[in-house]
Amino acid sequence: MRILLTGAEGFLGWHLRCRIHATTDHEVVPVARADWDRLPALAADVDAVIHVAGVNRAGDAELVDGNVAVAQGVADALAGTTGVTVVFANSIQVGNGSAYAAGKEQAAEVLRAAAGRRDGRFVDVLLPNLFGEHGRPGYNSFVATFVDRAISGDRPEIADRPIELLHAQGAAQALLDALAPDAPATVRPGAHPTSVQAVWDALERFHSTYVPSADVPAMADDFERDLFNTYRAALFPAHYPLALTPRSDQRGRLVETVRTHGSGGQTFVSTTVPGVTRGIHYHLHKIERFVVLDGEAVIRLRRMFHDEVVELPVTGEQPVVVDMPTMWSHDITNVGEGVLTTLFWTDSLFDPDAPDTIHEPVVRPAPQEDA
Repeated sequence: MRILLTGAEGFLGWHLRCRIHATTDHEVVPVARADWDRLPALAADVDAVIHVAGVNRAGDAELVDGNVAVAQGVADALAGTTGVTVVFANSIQVGNGSAYAAGKEQAAEVLRAAAGRRDGRFVDVLLPNLFGEHGRPGYNSFVATFVDRAISGDRPEIADRPIELLHAQGAAQALLDALAPDAPATVRPGAHPTSVQAVWDALERFHSTYVPSADVPAMADDFERDLFNTYRAALFPAHYPLALTPRSDQRGRLVETVRTHGSGGQTFVSTTVPGVTRGIHYHLHKIERFVVLDGEAVIRLRRMFHDEVVELPVTGEQPVVVDMPTMWSHDITNVGEGVLTTLFWTDSLFDPDAPDTIHEPVVRPAPQEDA
């Protein structure tokens, strides 16, 4: 399926691109703000549209007019198409009387009418409060703001209340599921019930456990794992590698490489001959740790759909922890003259039916020039 994705460079759009790449064979036509003038040409041969772009923070008039305007742009771009499925990333706030809700509700009507005029389907996905890796503090979610505060040691004033949260990967899956021919016209994904205070308490516990010692904190469920991954993404790369403390005596040396305050996960050790690279993949949810015990290596990482490569030189002489941020492709290369010995740890046992290990080169090949 060929999918036009608006808002492709935004928070939810990036998560959706990662999930499409990891779990489907769909082709994505990404649309960012800079591409808006080319929208009709980009929409010419698509089978579906997932409309994520919108205005989230602005004055009341712009919240309404801006969301309607971008929806109208999509509707106009579909003028020459037929049978296209249109999936809209809407909000559960619709109907609450706010300007944002009014803008989203009117945008849905614009898209619903456009799909109907062209023998297409419209699916309205009402999303709850979202959180996830690489959210912008003060913009995408209070969770992103809390993560930033926890790392900086700046405790916020908290007005506690119950809240339901959905990780961005869960929202991405709901949008993908809406493409199915039998999807209902309105979808409201489930979310995790928690509270504002409970989110802060978990983040504060993660930070007090993880940064000083590289200990992995206890995580009660998948929600807390996703919250921990959100926190770790904000640490990277400025806070990595995390130092370990070798202990030596006349018998030799001991390095505590993984200390978990919850489940044990899976640990393995590999050797790598000089010049060889391992890894070359990314994960959507899995926590993976690299610790070089002997030899010299370079760990390279690249955030999905970005170009910058982060390089971290590591050595067995000074063991350190590098925990791979989710949705960053990563590899490790033996750059020394001898055999490289590396310990790897993941928070979950490998499941061949759901490996959560997706091949992706860290260094993307340069585009071919026309002859």
